[in-house]
Amino acid sequence: MSQAFAVLRLLGESAPLTLSDIARSLGLGASSCFNLLGTLVAEGAVVREAPGKRYRLADGWARSGLLQGGDARRMIDRLRPLMMRFAQEHGVTAGLWQVAARDRLQLVAHAESNAVLRIHLAQGQRQPLGGGAVGRAIAAAQTPDAEEIARRFAAVRWEKPIAFADYAEQIRLAVRTGFALDDGYTHIGIATLAAVLPGRGAEYCLSASFFAGARSGAEVTALGKALVDLARFEEA
Repeated sequence: MSQAFAVLRLLGESAPLTLSDIARSLGLGASSCFNLLGTLVAEGAVVREAPGKRYRLADGWARSGLLQGGDARRMIDRLRPLMMRFAQEHGVTAGLWQVAARDRLQLVAHAESNAVLRIHLAQGQRQPLGGGAVGRAIAAAQTPDAEEIARRFAAVRWEKPIAFADYAEQIRLAVRTGFALDDGYTHIGIATLAAVLPGRGAEYCLSASFFAGARSGAEVTALGKALVDLARFEEA
């Protein structure tokens, strides 16, 4: 794991590099470096440019600021304690997701409540761009055409069946309310709300997950509005 992050940091600070450049800079064997790069390419963190056979950091990782300082890193550091307070106050698991590639979302920060039974998110986990409440909220903010929405929808493995027409309607509802809801379709028994951070190009999105059926419709709506307020923390 440490070697993988060393590769990511190196590519984040450099122009595209060849396998030999990377191996030499980090003191890695050619075979080990090749295997590491293969894994990072498969995960969407690194891109291999065919001309010259050079590797570079994927756009989403390069913009995230997670591997160095910068505005994105400062934003995440400022938001993290606010997420923790939100999770405790509302009894939810909060997540901050970033569009990491054309078709993937990645969890870059999360916070859990102290409840005995709570939902756990794994740092760095990835999911399809169209999946969950986050996928709906991002689509609502980006307003892609129907063909693109259908493409994202088809790429998701839904645990509970949902018709595309219903999915599209939920995106339209998110446009009106400012937050999206996935009520157990992505993960049975888990409901999730999501709201995009304004002013960030629909690249970052907050989520709040809780056990499905545990809250009334009015409580879910109130939680969604509170999540929208949290997403606007940079405007405060």
